Amino acid sequence: MTKKILGIIPARYASTRFPGKPLADIGGKIMVQRVYEQASKELDCVYVATDDERIERAVIDFGGKVVMTSVDHQSGTDRCAEALTKVKEIEQTDFYAVINIQGDEPFISPKQIASVAGCFNDENTELATLVKPVVSSEDLFNPNKPKVVLSNDKRALYFSRSPIPYLRGKEEGQWADLHQYFNHVGLYGYRADVLFEITQLAVGQLEGAESLEQLRWLENGYSIRVEETTEESHGIDTPEDLENLLKSGLI
Repeated sequence: MTKKILGIIPARYASTRFPGKPLADIGGKIMVQRVYEQASKELDCVYVATDDERIERAVIDFGGKVVMTSVDHQSGTDRCAEALTKVKEIEQTDFYAVINIQGDEPFISPKQIASVAGCFNDENTELATLVKPVVSSEDLFNPNKPKVVLSNDKRALYFSRSPIPYLRGKEEGQWADLHQYFNHVGLYGYRADVLFEITQLAVGQLEGAESLEQLRWLENGYSIRVEETTEESHGIDTPEDLENLLKSGLI
């Protein structure tokens, strides 16, 4: 039997750096619509999960599926858990896993979504995500681009805003050339039962230190399967990011 996988796009209107970001116009389509259309190329069931009626109306207007969720969620993972409960009722079906698709990547690759979804062909997979090889010192030492240390069997050992491992006795400018580092790509997959479990966990010391949610899962003994991608992502955090994207010729 084919395992049913639900795609959820968390979308908030409030944003310190870019209020109303999901509704930003990108070549005649709003951002959340572009994300929705890309996700729908790979997944049969995709929903936007929002806490804002303006986003809800916009999704309905372009023919998408949407559920309203609480304004009190601290993370996209929490919003996904509530959305899963509501979508199960709407669709009258269970889902084996959920893919949390970032709402600010209007050109997210369906292949990347497929890569995460494919991890759940293995029933031992609890959580899944993507990494991308680091190719520059700028990315390696950028604290806004978390790094991931991997095991030989493609499991995440640790996530950090610092470059790890530390290359003892080597100049920092050489690190990216001497060791294969990986940046984290923020696309998550959760087995449905595990999603409900991890949203009940308290913030631990590791997450508190690094401000990286996935450390809470590792600290509590969960396993995160990792797949590698080399495809470029085009996340939009600020109006300037959008302006640069529009100038890039992608549209």
